[in-house]
Amino acid sequence: MSQKTVLLAEDDASIRLIVNQTLVTAGYAVRATSSPEALERWVRNGEGDIVVTDVYLTDTPIFELLPSFKLVRPDLPVIVMSGQNTILTAASAAQHGAFDYLPKPFDIDQLTDLVGRALSDSKPASGAAKKAAAESTNNGLPLVGRSAVMQDVYRIISRVMNTDLTVLIEGESGTGKELAARAIHDLGQTRNGAFHSLDLATRPAQDVSVELFGSEEKPGIAFDSEATIYLDEVGDLSAEAQTQLVKLMREEGGARIIASTRQPLSALVEAGDFRADLYYRMNVVRIEMPALRRRKEDIPELVKAFLIRAEARGLSQKQIAQPAMDLMMAYDWPGNVRELENLIFRLAALSPDASISQRDIERELRAETLKELSSETSLESEMETLLHRYVMADLLQGEGEGEKIYQSVLEQVERPLIKLALSVTSGNKLRTAALLGVNRNTLRARMTVLGMTED
Repeated sequence: MSQKTVLLAEDDASIRLIVNQTLVTAGYAVRATSSPEALERWVRNGEGDIVVTDVYLTDTPIFELLPSFKLVRPDLPVIVMSGQNTILTAASAAQHGAFDYLPKPFDIDQLTDLVGRALSDSKPASGAAKKAAAESTNNGLPLVGRSAVMQDVYRIISRVMNTDLTVLIEGESGTGKELAARAIHDLGQTRNGAFHSLDLATRPAQDVSVELFGSEEKPGIAFDSEATIYLDEVGDLSAEAQTQLVKLMREEGGARIIASTRQPLSALVEAGDFRADLYYRMNVVRIEMPALRRRKEDIPELVKAFLIRAEARGLSQKQIAQPAMDLMMAYDWPGNVRELENLIFRLAALSPDASISQRDIERELRAETLKELSSETSLESEMETLLHRYVMADLLQGEGEGEKIYQSVLEQVERPLIKLALSVTSGNKLRTAALLGVNRNTLRARMTVLGMTED
C-alpha cells in the first residue's frame, strides 16, 4: 500500500511542528502549511489523502472552505482541530461534513488514531453540505463550558443532531439536561420543527396520555418528522404511564424522542421500578451531563455568561473579585449549574457594589447551607445513605477489619471538611482552626496525617 499523505493546516508553528513530526513518525507523508490558500490549492489539485486543519487559519474560518472541498472531493476526510471548544464549533464541523472534531488540547496519540480511522473508513459525512450554523456569540450558546467532560457531550451531540435516533440524557438535577436536548433539536436537521417539552415527574398516566395523544377537548402532539418530543424525568413515571409511553414509541409517526432522567434508568430496571422494554427503546444513544463539581474549570466562563445575561435583563453590571471566584471554584455546587446561575442572578440584583466580593459569596453559600440543614434532609441522613452505598459491602465482608474501616471513613470525612474550611478562609490556617474549633497545632498535625501538603 502506498504511503498516505496528510495535508496539515495550522497557523501555530509549534503545534504544526509537533503534529508534523508525530504523523511522520506514524508513517505518513505530511505537507504542512499555515496558509488557507495553499491548503485550498492542494485540495483542488487532488493532492493528499486527508486534511487535518485548525478552525482558523490566519483570519479565515475553515468552515468557509469546507463546502468547496466537499464539492470537488466529496470523499476527502477532514479532521477539524480547535481551541474554541464550544458546542457550535462541534456542530459546525458536523454540518460541514468533517469526519470528526478534535478539541485542543488533545493527546497526540488520539490524533494519530483518528487519522488512521478516517483513512480506513473514509466516507462522506451524512451531514455534509448542510447550511452553516447560524452566526452566534457566546451569549446565545445553549451550553457553556470547554472542559474535557463537556467536550464529550459536544461530540455526541454533533454526531446525533442530524439523525432521528432516540437519545437518553442522564444527570443530576440542574446539570442542563433540557439545554442539551434543545441543542440537539436547534442545531440539527429538526431545527425548523416544533420542540415539545413534557415534564413527566410524578404525572399520572391519564395526564401523560392526554399530553401525548390528546382528548376530545384537547389535541395531542403532532408527531411529524421534524418535531422533537422531550420527555423530562422519565424515571418518575408510574407503571401505567410507562405503558402509555411504550405505546407512543411503538406508534408515533416520526417525531424524535429525547428523554432525560436524574436517576440512572438501568438501576431502576434492576430494582423493578422501570420497564426493561421501555429502557431499551430509550437507551439508543446515551449522554451523561456532568455535575458541576466534575467541571469546575468551566465556572469562570459560566459566571461570565450569567453576568452578561443578568445585565441583558436590566440588572446592573457586575464584576467578580478574584477571591470570590476562588471560593466558587472550591465549592462543590450540589445544585449544579442551576445553583450557580441562581446565585449570580441573586447577587447581581442585590449586591450594592460593582464588584461581587468573597464576603458576598460566603454569606450566600452559608445561608444556603443553613437552609439545607434546617430542611427535612439532614447531614446525618445523607451520610447514612452514602455509608450504605460505599461502606455496607465492606462491613458485610470485612469481619475483623472494623478498625481499618472506621479509620478510613473518618479520614474520608475529615479531609474534605478541612479542605472546605481552608477554601472559606483562603488558606489561613489560624482562621481555619478557629472555624473548626480546634487548636492550630492540632489542625497542622491532622493535615500531615491525612497527607494534605502545606500548599
